[in-house]
Amino acid sequence: MAASDRLADAETTASADHRKAQRDSNVFKSAIYPPGSEFALCHAQSQLMSAVVGVLNESLTEGIRGFYKLRKAFVTLDGILDAESRYMRGLSRQSLNSRRSAESLQSTRSARLTNAMSGGSGDEAPGATKPQKPLLNTVRQNEARAAATKSVSARPPTSAENYDYDENDENDEFFDVDEIPGDTPKERYVGHIEIDGVTEDLAETSLDDDTLNGHRDLAPPKTLSSNHEILDYDPDSDVFSNPIDVFVHSGANLCFGLLLVMISMIPPAFGKLLFIIGFHGDRERGLRLLWQASKFHNINGAMAGLSLLGFYNAVIGFADILPESSNMRTSDNAVEQDVQGYPKERCEALLQDMRARHPKSHLWLLEEARMAAMNRRLSDSLSILESATTTRSPLKQVEALNMFERGLQAMYIHDYSLCADSFIKCVKLNNWSHALYYYIAGAAHVELYRKCSLQTEANRAIRDKHAAKATEYFRLAPTHAGKKKFMARQLPFDVFVTRKIKKWEQRSANWDMAFIDCVGVSPLEEMIMFWNGYRRMDESQLQTSLDNLAYSDGGDRTNKLWKREERDERAMLAVLRAVTLRNLGRWQDAVDALHKDVLGGDVDLAELKGGLRDDWTAPMAHYEMGVICWMRRGDGVKAEGDWVKECEEWIEKAARWGSYELDARVGMKVATAKDTLKMYREAGRNG
Repeated sequence: MAASDRLADAETTASADHRKAQRDSNVFKSAIYPPGSEFALCHAQSQLMSAVVGVLNESLTEGIRGFYKLRKAFVTLDGILDAESRYMRGLSRQSLNSRRSAESLQSTRSARLTNAMSGGSGDEAPGATKPQKPLLNTVRQNEARAAATKSVSARPPTSAENYDYDENDENDEFFDVDEIPGDTPKERYVGHIEIDGVTEDLAETSLDDDTLNGHRDLAPPKTLSSNHEILDYDPDSDVFSNPIDVFVHSGANLCFGLLLVMISMIPPAFGKLLFIIGFHGDRERGLRLLWQASKFHNINGAMAGLSLLGFYNAVIGFADILPESSNMRTSDNAVEQDVQGYPKERCEALLQDMRARHPKSHLWLLEEARMAAMNRRLSDSLSILESATTTRSPLKQVEALNMFERGLQAMYIHDYSLCADSFIKCVKLNNWSHALYYYIAGAAHVELYRKCSLQTEANRAIRDKHAAKATEYFRLAPTHAGKKKFMARQLPFDVFVTRKIKKWEQRSANWDMAFIDCVGVSPLEEMIMFWNGYRRMDESQLQTSLDNLAYSDGGDRTNKLWKREERDERAMLAVLRAVTLRNLGRWQDAVDALHKDVLGGDVDLAELKGGLRDDWTAPMAHYEMGVICWMRRGDGVKAEGDWVKECEEWIEKAARWGSYELDARVGMKVATAKDTLKMYREAGRNG
């Protein structure tokens, strides 16, 4: 049976079970969720998986259906978290009343004790310190919380109530809160999302279809991705005494958190489309939901842990402009690392916990290798990946992921033979991106060929062998392009590879030179940049990259064709060199390289696009200038605010550049940069 058929059966069964649970008076009554919420969660999970299958399908129609299912799952999950939020509000009211009673009792006892110690007089002894306002100790807090939980749990919510607490009930107690200086109340609270004309209109949108009517207990909120209060109790809390509540809570936090994070990473151009259909990302909240789900020892906790490690070790590793992880206070006054940036210690603790829970899984070895690479320990990363190959994983997909990661780490560490070998093995392990695998393998042999060419005593047979291998793999790459599609379109790297090969073939014909000698600026260094491998290199490895780039403009000894190169090749060399120099901390040298061949007044940007040219160089140069400005905060040359302002200007130019090759890949970097700059501005206003 096809995956889509199985998922359709799962959707149908979950929907039927949900309706049955609503009518069954003997069904489990949760103190947090409406009856049948566990089936609503299963239904949403089936829709999410159906959405993935639909989007990966090569049919545009199936892709659109996938986005529709994604929206419906989004609404259901938002409703489940809304039930948690209502429960938390009720719990807070009960807990506050209990705390007030306990504090009043403690104050009375303290006053009596003070009175007794002063000889029965109401006057303070000379030099006595004024008693501080008593605080509940940990035991008393737990007692108050348990009492509140018991009070709220006494009458579980019914399907009709759906935790519909009446906020305007005259019987409710209301308490004033301290005003925050400089904080002006908003006329309408809209959560942590941007509101514009489009989303204003979408705020009242409802989805009136049969499927959603079947989940009327989990009513769609007026604005998708509303900012619910997070239920952040630990698994051993009395709140999660029932395994059904554990399943619903961990599953909803996993799925909704993952959705919020993924949507927040959508490139700016595609993000506008998601706004139109009602999706809103919230990276910080999504990460907090995933961290909460990772606490639980079930499949949802494991998937949340895997998602978090994948995000921090791969996605965050792909970006450059990131917030600095800071410490924050939790509700019980424990210090916890923030979820923004790269919380190194917290990720290491999570990985250790997951490996203890699932010692036989190879997925954690993969994440451990990625974590080592993130900390510029590429040799250790490769050792971990090599150890994973000694015992094969029962899942072929995991083996393919390990092999792909080994190829990337070998590329970063400049082990070209291992890099080529790894990507050729990926061809047999994976049905996707064969064109890219052959292309990177060919690029690795180009570096080996060039190193042999620089050695006067080099064995000509070895050099010719690498030339033949590079040519073979490059010729094979376009023949595998277009075999897989995404939303009825070719994969971006397939388009990229096909154009590059055509460009070199055209140069070979025009210059009457061997194909291998018409390959331009190091294609392997170009791949390293697109995967942000420079961020993972140590100083010696970065210097090796600079040496590889120097081959292109090193004069007649290395490349006699450089004088004939077009402007886009010179721009590509400048961008790659600037990224390498920036990672070495040589910021001014990086700026000079960009201004010389890309951003200078004598450079006609029209010469960098069209035909078979590499048109990504100009927008990438603008982005790189923004990164350099961000890195230079606090260098003393200019005020921090001035550097950040200049950074914003460069990033905004890159965001508005328009369509170009691999714009989605660069767009992810830009989207992360804009999120970071937005948080910086908000922190400045609130600070």
